[in-house]
Amino acid sequence: MDTPKTDSNFIREMIDKDLAAGKNAGRVHTRFPPEPNGYLHIGHAKSICLNYGIARDYNGKFNLRFDDTNPCKEEQEYVDSMIEDVEWLGADWEDRLFYASDYFQEMYQYAVELIKKKKAYVCDQSLDEVRKYRGTITEPGKNSPFRDRIVEENLDLFERMRKGEFPDGAKTLRAKIDMSHPNLLMRDPVMYRILHAEHHRTGSKWCIYPMYDWAHGLEDSVEKITHSICTMEFETHRRLYDWFLDELGVNHARQIEFARLNLSHTILSKRKLLELVDEGYVSGWDDPRMPTICGMRRRGYTPESVKDFCRCIGVSKMNSVIDMVVLENCIRAELNRTAPRVMSVLDPVKVVITNYPEGQSEELDAINNPEDPEAGTRKVPFSRELYIERADFMEDPPKKFFRLTLNREVRLRYAYFITCREVIKDDGGNITEIHCTYDPATRGGDAPDGRKVKGTLHWVSAKDAVAAEVRVYDHLFAVRDPNKTEEGKAFLSNLNPGSLTVLKKCYIEPSIKGAAPGSRYQFERLGYFNVDPKDTTDAKLVFNRIVSLKDTWAKVYKQS
Repeated sequence: MDTPKTDSNFIREMIDKDLAAGKNAGRVHTRFPPEPNGYLHIGHAKSICLNYGIARDYNGKFNLRFDDTNPCKEEQEYVDSMIEDVEWLGADWEDRLFYASDYFQEMYQYAVELIKKKKAYVCDQSLDEVRKYRGTITEPGKNSPFRDRIVEENLDLFERMRKGEFPDGAKTLRAKIDMSHPNLLMRDPVMYRILHAEHHRTGSKWCIYPMYDWAHGLEDSVEKITHSICTMEFETHRRLYDWFLDELGVNHARQIEFARLNLSHTILSKRKLLELVDEGYVSGWDDPRMPTICGMRRRGYTPESVKDFCRCIGVSKMNSVIDMVVLENCIRAELNRTAPRVMSVLDPVKVVITNYPEGQSEELDAINNPEDPEAGTRKVPFSRELYIERADFMEDPPKKFFRLTLNREVRLRYAYFITCREVIKDDGGNITEIHCTYDPATRGGDAPDGRKVKGTLHWVSAKDAVAAEVRVYDHLFAVRDPNKTEEGKAFLSNLNPGSLTVLKKCYIEPSIKGAAPGSRYQFERLGYFNVDPKDTTDAKLVFNRIVSLKDTWAKVYKQS
């Protein structure tokens, strides 16, 4: 098999060595094995892209397998969402969609085999007693008083466990390894526990369920996985993974660990993400502030940009925190190439062009995407009354404020030069209208006499504009590492109170009419936005800000 032409990393180098040595008959077979107890997040995206990318590049196979061994925390809802997420990222498992529960009978038979080999026994100790007997890093453990049960007794008890004769927690099946082993995981680990719970696929057929370390290696073995790629926290588990497969003499994948993704201003713990959802700090798993794949999809991230991010950060064994700006830059780069431009005003103030004929309007040409010559142009209506951003006007501006102020001329994008002549205020001193004049000779945004202006503003025609609600998102957490808190405080104390700003009265140029849910646009000078696929209706248009622009104009929507 030819080595693929791609950026190398230590995992690919190990695979290359296996292929050169003739291991696995030249096969490469990977898998993504999520536990369906929550929604997938950006950290899982890294694993999906890594495992599928390796299988694709080596002309191998890729499996999607659900590690559904804990019925108390797993739901079909999570399974369905994960399938959608993996598909969205473009990973193709073909016909290889599997479940750990597919192999419960085989796992049971393998456990019986270990009992017969005197490598497993039924233990009556409680989990607290098991922990107490395990010892510490510096002190060896003690053997369970049930460790020396004879094979026949263990087989009988294990079968009765399966039949449901004992209550939850009454007994476990444990591997018989070494209670003084330096790796605490090797000190007679639990293989099965009794759990009278309804499973989302097998119902009440089983009341004993395999532990992760027992199940995972067998799942890989049955599926003939060649390289079991996982994150670094499983490095200490590798010895046990190997022990089980070696004792059984079955197909044995090579476990390889890599550093998990840590992203700034973000929590990637499923338990903590579930707390955010259950306690109402976010609107759901698909809240656009969440690092979940469904949340990113709803916010408007593209699968291409997420995959670019995963390629950009690479693969290593060293733990580090990737700054959120790296992800945002990948999204900006993708949308800069692909997103059509429109003009939108998020905090509007009315401009009246007093020398423009009442009742008159015209259509002006606007560029759809300057990065894409094939994108063409569109027509935008221009009329006597417009909206501009409130922050684009100041009565008493500081130095280097080049936007609109009294008696200053600026350019309206694609339109004309205008000059502010008068400001209209209400009784509270708030500006309600800005009266300007325009120069008809500057149609298209340039003056025939060559005079220049320093400011260019976006705008929309008031009578033609489409009303919309715009949701502006910021980091969900206000600090770089939300897991670090002051003593006695929960991670929730690091939530960013300004993570969501809802702007109710926004106006967008009419070319936006009929935009499909999920459609992405660059609002000129403001950032990248998408049509919210969940809350948009025929009667209400809702946009999410995907990511800001790099320049300072991205903040003109900020409210005081």
